[in-house]
Amino acid sequence: MNNFTVIKYNPNYFDVWNNFIQNSKNATFLFYRNFMEYHADRFSDFSLMVFKKNKLVALLPANRNSKTVYSHQGLTYGGLILKNDVKFNEVLEMFSSLLSFLNSENISHLEIKLMPAMYCNLPNDELSYLLFLLQAELIKKDNLSVVNQRYKLAISNNRLEGVKRGVKHNLKVEESKSFDEFWNTILIPNLNKKHGVKPVHSLSEIKQLHENFPDNIKQYNVYHEGAIVAGTTMFITKNVAHCQYISGNQDKNQLGSLDFLFEKLINEFFADKLFFDFGSSNENHGRTINRGLQFWKEGFGARTVVQEFFSVKTDNYKLLNSVMK
Repeated sequence: MNNFTVIKYNPNYFDVWNNFIQNSKNATFLFYRNFMEYHADRFSDFSLMVFKKNKLVALLPANRNSKTVYSHQGLTYGGLILKNDVKFNEVLEMFSSLLSFLNSENISHLEIKLMPAMYCNLPNDELSYLLFLLQAELIKKDNLSVVNQRYKLAISNNRLEGVKRGVKHNLKVEESKSFDEFWNTILIPNLNKKHGVKPVHSLSEIKQLHENFPDNIKQYNVYHEGAIVAGTTMFITKNVAHCQYISGNQDKNQLGSLDFLFEKLINEFFADKLFFDFGSSNENHGRTINRGLQFWKEGFGARTVVQEFFSVKTDNYKLLNSVMK
């Protein structure tokens, strides 16, 4: 398996990388360099590019920590980014070459967070199968709550009561061009009070990312008598509308503000998407679930999609040598 050459990404390939992302079968805007590099100071980038006869055929957005390379820890999902017409035997050979390269670089393990199928334009399970062949260790599973927009379940009575409260209080949902109001008034104070943490993105980072990707990152707020009472920051891809941040003020249950917001988002603002992804309700590294949060999401008809995380030894690349008969 020596048909492929693997190199580390460097800024000279900025446009080449982005052009490949634009024409791949399983990439979203998160993999563009002008998204990935917003947190370049937090991660030691170790992204890889795979070539066949000087033609770019695959990418691995990644970072390195000691002897482990991760399919990038700053991104929600990852793995091999592939062109539309790639076939299984090619993926097998290029991934073997990639692991061999990592092994030669004194990397002992590669950790991969697989991309849920709903984010892909074409079937994309080659890597999942290869990880099985490579005897990869399953290290985590997340339970994502997802609404299939083509086969929607009825909203629960609990959530309908919240929607009715929103109508009664004359709530308004608006797309906002500014993130400051929601982040400074509701999101940041709530996260600090309830969990003692800050958002993964700073306000300045989310504003910069919105400037870079105005069609993919949007803010939706709920107003009561002209004052903001709830909101969500959305990450939007071709197939999926994903809630990156959700929060409401102390009156959210009385006003029904979050129920009102998400009924509108699912059935009006993002009715054209294939999926509406509430994200994970997991805690404790995927081993427990926030019961109340899960119950709330499922009230909108969301059901479970699993995201898997694996660790594979790089010197196991030899196990792929005799797969194809």
